[in-house]
Parts: sequence; structure tokens; C-alpha cells
Amino acid sequence: MLAIRMQRNGRAHYPTYRIVVQEAQRHPLSGRVVAEVGNYNPQTKALTLDKEMVEKYLSNGAQPSSRVAFILKKNGVKLPKWYKEPAAKKAVAKHADKLRKNQPKEEPAEAVEAPEAPAEATEATEKAE
Repeated sequence: MLAIRMQRNGRAHYPTYRIVVQEAQRHPLSGRVVAEVGNYNPQTKALTLDKEMVEKYLSNGAQPSSRVAFILKKNGVKLPKWYKEPAAKKAVAKHADKLRKNQPKEEPAEAVEAPEAPAEATEATEKAE
């Protein structure tokens, strides 16, 4: 099965990507590429794309990666009906009960009143007087 994916090029801290068609089982950096269909520079957002080649490989069953599919869709390439967009990821806290926002609210210090004297002690002092 073929995959359309991005292959990293460029220097340290300044990546550029080649958009390539290669076998899905191969590692993106293996170098074995069926076809190079475009280039992408994330710093300048510059994209060169051979739309005819991309559509040819998509019609023959090449599966685009999620990032490549996003770029293709943004640039007007129609994705096939069989392509399923990945599910949106939702962040879930592991221990939500330990989060500060989920802790019970503490009462302010002014609201806490001094405890009253026991009733028996007040009655005893009244009788003594």
C-alpha cells in the first residue's frame, strides 16, 4: 500500500519537507520514494504541489497522512470518499480530582467565628452571681 507523507529535510531548527509517495511499511527517512509530489516550508508556508500527480496516486489508493490531508484539503485537492479523517483528540486529566479547580472552596478566615462557651459553664456563672 502506498502512503503520501512528509519527509523532513533542511537544517537544524529550520525544517523543510518533501511531500512524497512511498510504501507505507517503509520509514519516511529510508530514502526509497516512489514519487516526489511537492515541497512544504512551514516557516514561510510556501507550498509547491503537483496536483495532477497527487490526484493520480489518491485515485489509485494512496493513503495520505493526517497532516498531508490537511494541506491537500486547504489547497483545493479533493480527497476520495473512502478517506476517513482522524478523530479529534481530547485531553483528559489522569487525576482530575486532584486539580485545584475541582477542590472544595475554603471559607475565608473572617467568616469563621469564635466558638461559643458551653451552655453549662454560662449557667454556672449566672448562679454564682
